[in-house]
Amino acid sequence: MSTTREYTPEQLARVSGNYKWFALGILFMVYVFNFVDRQIFGILQQSIKEDLGLSDTQLGLLGGFAFALFYTTFGIPLAWLADRANRSKIIAVCLAVWSLMTILCGRANSFWTLALARIGVGVGEAGCSPPAHSMISDYFAPAQRGTALAIYSLGISVGVMFGYFAGGWINQLYDWRTAFLAVGLPGVVFAVFVLLFLREPPRGMAEGRVEEIRATKAPTMLSVFKMLWGRRSFRWLSIAAALHAFVSYGNQFIPPFFERSHGFETGPLSTWLGLITGIAGGLGIFLGGYFSDKLGAKDRRWMAWLPAWAMIIALPIGLAAYLVPNGNLALILLILPTILNYSYNAPTFAMTQGLVAPRMRAVAVAVLFFILNLIGLGLGPVFVGALSDALMPSLGQESMRWALVATGFINVISAICYFQAARFLREDMAAADRGE
Repeated sequence: MSTTREYTPEQLARVSGNYKWFALGILFMVYVFNFVDRQIFGILQQSIKEDLGLSDTQLGLLGGFAFALFYTTFGIPLAWLADRANRSKIIAVCLAVWSLMTILCGRANSFWTLALARIGVGVGEAGCSPPAHSMISDYFAPAQRGTALAIYSLGISVGVMFGYFAGGWINQLYDWRTAFLAVGLPGVVFAVFVLLFLREPPRGMAEGRVEEIRATKAPTMLSVFKMLWGRRSFRWLSIAAALHAFVSYGNQFIPPFFERSHGFETGPLSTWLGLITGIAGGLGIFLGGYFSDKLGAKDRRWMAWLPAWAMIIALPIGLAAYLVPNGNLALILLILPTILNYSYNAPTFAMTQGLVAPRMRAVAVAVLFFILNLIGLGLGPVFVGALSDALMPSLGQESMRWALVATGFINVISAICYFQAARFLREDMAAADRGE
């Protein structure tokens, strides 16, 4: 993979102007595939559990720890490479890898073979967001960056929505193995499109610092981590995001909860959960980025205050969704918490990008993903699954309901950490602006 070369004015024009929106659209679609392949497991869990004879703890390991351990471990070296090499090619290759491994998930015949395939998905997906965030930050100036990152992050809700749609209905009409095949194949094709049409922007282009950045040697991973951890705002926001992700990824058990406690079939359930996640979640992501840009321009602390207040407001409504006896009412009650809980994404990553220099952006995102996913994705599903198994002897099919309720309270601690991050944010971002 070639490193960033010297750009002529004509070449700069090819990666600026309207093209940056086209590039953002490509990266958005890559992120859609990322979350389709990652989250389709959620709607298929009950069928996989019954076919392979698995426990809820094992499902939590497959949906969380087996994926997250390798996702986080490979994320940092791939981000290190992205700060030095052609990021668009890294993304294309990784998209092909995780799509192929998704197909192999459908060939698994035991816990261990499915775990190996899920590990492969995690390794491939590790090379997606760090280089993508870095490219977006080179395409878009700081005043637009929160909105651009929000548009990219819409891939989460759209990907989960299509994962629900495809997984639920294909599983009901055919089986869970066919569902993995159906979502994996298009990703392999799109990887070729990415390779052909996604252009590499010069580093520092959005700030007009191309020559300065070209003359600067990319820092080591250790130096980036030391700088980030030296900023008190990052310490608090990374813990806040990790705890929120712990709750969010634990929610992969929402489909089994509705199947067990309310008697839904996977097809209709996937439609409702897909629409809620796709529309309400997408709205939350976009509004989080939009208001982060607008309010953050007046006071940067709003970038941390927004997700904190959103989680506080969402908590009682989300708990009610788990506790009401009517399944349809429970689905309706999930809508507002979904909007609010998804709003944390763009402000959190915009803050992280604003705390480091351009040459550090991919590794900075990887460091945040490492903390967020090791704690959130790695432990959240395992915690909920293990708690459900522990409550099963006394509560039976209702054990999942109470496991989800108990986990939801962790968002209170997450909100407190975001408020703490806000205390130091202006000072730390000013230091980054000065190059310190």
